[in-house]
Amino acid sequence: MLILSNVDRLYDGTDSESSAVTRSCDIGIEGETIAFVRPHQPDADPGAPRVDASSWTVTPGLVDCHGHITILGLEGVDSGKMEGPHQLLLIEKILHTTLVDGGVTTMRDIGGATDAMKRMVDDGTMIGPRLKIAICMLSTTGGHADFRGPDRCHGEVAKMWGPIPGRPDMIVDGPWECRKRVREIAACGADLIKVCTSPGVASPSDHLEHQEFSPEELEAICNEASHRGLRVAAHAHSMSGIGLAIDNGVYDIQHISFMDERLVDRAYKAGCTVTPTSWVVAELLNATDLSPFVMEKAKRVAEVHARAVDYARKGGLKILAGTDPVLPRMHGRNFMEMVALIGDGLNPLEAWHGMTGLAAAEIGQDDTGTVTAGKRADLLVCTDDVVSDPSHLDRGALLEVIKDGVGYRAGIDALPQRTFASTTRSLWG
Repeated sequence: MLILSNVDRLYDGTDSESSAVTRSCDIGIEGETIAFVRPHQPDADPGAPRVDASSWTVTPGLVDCHGHITILGLEGVDSGKMEGPHQLLLIEKILHTTLVDGGVTTMRDIGGATDAMKRMVDDGTMIGPRLKIAICMLSTTGGHADFRGPDRCHGEVAKMWGPIPGRPDMIVDGPWECRKRVREIAACGADLIKVCTSPGVASPSDHLEHQEFSPEELEAICNEASHRGLRVAAHAHSMSGIGLAIDNGVYDIQHISFMDERLVDRAYKAGCTVTPTSWVVAELLNATDLSPFVMEKAKRVAEVHARAVDYARKGGLKILAGTDPVLPRMHGRNFMEMVALIGDGLNPLEAWHGMTGLAAAEIGQDDTGTVTAGKRADLLVCTDDVVSDPSHLDRGALLEVIKDGVGYRAGIDALPQRTFASTTRSLWG
């Protein structure tokens, strides 16, 4: 057993109230699990090694509810790399930096990752957060996942995340084709089903105010998913797309840009959660390689997004934190989603809860997310008060990332460590 002794500040991930913050406590790590959390007892367990944590802040490892380990960037050269022979190497680097630099110990990959990639993390072939996977992002012809571009008559047909072994085609039309594709995705090892009920910002030719799928198609998807014990998450910006998701069995609504008070009330009554992906909204405005059409959509979303998050918070919806890292330099800074959510009106503990205990419970990974006895030893050890201000994580406060009782940053000598000689820090220059 190893004891983190006299931890200055612990946020345990169990709630968004101040009762979830403890001062001067000891955390016992036994193998892969947390043995105890107790008030500081300097004379207890005399045979156990201790690490002085009196100047450190400890939190649960982060749970990112909207990841994409198969996206390097939206620019053609970046997306092209992910379709080439070096794909797995780039995925390994994204996974590595997401865990080691981003502090994410569990990620829900909301489209792109396959069961083979998930298993390579589980068996230690690649270093990264454990994964929950959607495999595909189901879309209609001409919808958000159909990246053929605006010149549909003469342009090259190219679809994001084309079909490969373990990942079926994402484009579906008609209720029976939708049912069949859900069955295929489930057979390929999915932990959830992802659909697009509205167009998106990054897609090259669809308009934000439109709706994808008919009620009959989405009902078929959600019904088929429920038969296999899977929940459905929906990419939804437009009011019509959000309403369609609420009315037809979607559990988690992603982005929520044009959500209003009426839709919040409907979502609350239906038991939906939301994952706003606030950080990427700001990042898209700083991108330099987007088409004028895409940039105009990004500006429209940025004008309304914070208001939608505020409606969701005031309406009592469970708000999960998800990064949506589709631009270079977002991987490995996943904690910035909490900073963005605070900017949109959440208090710091609400943001932390949405990326720790609440997130873990809602994505079905309830053996982590909280620093409590019996849970996985997934911890962040920090040199500053990241609980009050998570932006400290972007300024070098992250000392150690512990996943299943193993350190990945060589920040605490007494911990068993696992690192690769190469790092991901040069991936984006």
